[in-house]
Amino acid sequence: MTNLWKLATFILLPLLAARVVGNNTPTVRPDGKYEICSEGIRGYFIPYGASISNLFIQDIHGEERDIVLGFDNATTYSSSRLHPHLNGVPGRYANRIKNGTFEIDGVTYHTDLNDNGGLDTLHGGKNGWDYRNWTVVAHTSDSITFSLADEDGEMGFPGQVVSYVTYTLTPYQWHIRMTAFATTKKTPIMLSSHTYWNLDGFQNPATPLALDHTLHLPYAGFRPDVDNILIPTGDILSNKKYSVNDWWTAPKAIGANFSAAELGGNCGWNCTGYDVSDYLVLLVPSLSSNPIHAIPHMNCYIFNRNHAESLNWDAAPVATLASPWSGIQVDIYTEQEAVQIYTCNNMNGTLPLKSTQGFFTSPDDSSPGRPRTTPKYGCVVIEVEDWIDGINHPEWGRQDRQVFGPGTAPYVLEARYEFSVRGEKR
Repeated sequence: MTNLWKLATFILLPLLAARVVGNNTPTVRPDGKYEICSEGIRGYFIPYGASISNLFIQDIHGEERDIVLGFDNATTYSSSRLHPHLNGVPGRYANRIKNGTFEIDGVTYHTDLNDNGGLDTLHGGKNGWDYRNWTVVAHTSDSITFSLADEDGEMGFPGQVVSYVTYTLTPYQWHIRMTAFATTKKTPIMLSSHTYWNLDGFQNPATPLALDHTLHLPYAGFRPDVDNILIPTGDILSNKKYSVNDWWTAPKAIGANFSAAELGGNCGWNCTGYDVSDYLVLLVPSLSSNPIHAIPHMNCYIFNRNHAESLNWDAAPVATLASPWSGIQVDIYTEQEAVQIYTCNNMNGTLPLKSTQGFFTSPDDSSPGRPRTTPKYGCVVIEVEDWIDGINHPEWGRQDRQVFGPGTAPYVLEARYEFSVRGEKR
């Protein structure tokens, strides 16, 4: 098995990529971006972080909107200090690791402490995968594949990991497949797509915010408790019906509960909003046999998707985001068992909009124009992934989904983003 995976990693995939590139010579736009497209959808991608930089969808008004944040030029991503994990692939371990410490087979490892003043590791450390230039190994009219080799010891993680990320567009859909091979040692791997959404392209005349976007997480019945810096404590809570963390009963505007006292501190100390991980959980005995404790709010939701639903993951979405103004709706399907939700609470009006977004004058030409920057609550991030910091909670039973080695199958993430207008398939 080990030799087979190494063969696939180092020989088969590069040969396939070379053949595809040879038949479809990649063309790079003047702004340094790679374009792919299909019916009703087109996107631009860049090697930095294996990131999506633009995604164009036609809305209910017949206008094409660029619905993800980003920069106009590909070179800005590596030079700007405003880069907030912007639409890339965080790794080799997405989200937070408590104390930057974990143990595998009795050996303790220490990773780069780049978050909360050195209290934990976030998105793989200060040189995480979304801060690196990937290699384009395949590019056709509707698909692009990036590769990255992460060496033993980088950011404190053990062993070499070789990863491939493929983005494919089909009519009105964006498909993601991430594969990572641990070639030399056991190591934690958890990836995601850290895409920032504003389904109006900041062109809603009434508001530049995303608080009127509706969100539905139909499996989000539970959540793990977190401390005031969003590190899971290990306890599991219930998302009570009609509470601020109830996204499962029906679609709800993101800003619907922002005046509720219950939401204060919901995304960490002195924070109002959401930075939560919605877990799609197969209720393992170690969790389902424990009572749900009455503990103060945390920032992760556990989804109660059963075994059959998880196996048939592409039959029903785990998340739906929709704009009442543009009519654009995205349904997200994935075999991952968590979805992190972030409502851009930390945006402060310094990240510029792209030339494809917003207004250059006032929406009605009767008053000064809006600032051409991203405001607080101006976007939403939806990260499909596994349970955050699961490597430090063996009672959750996540090791088989988060620890990989030369003798195991590779890490795989699959997701599909299906776009429609007012929910009508085209």
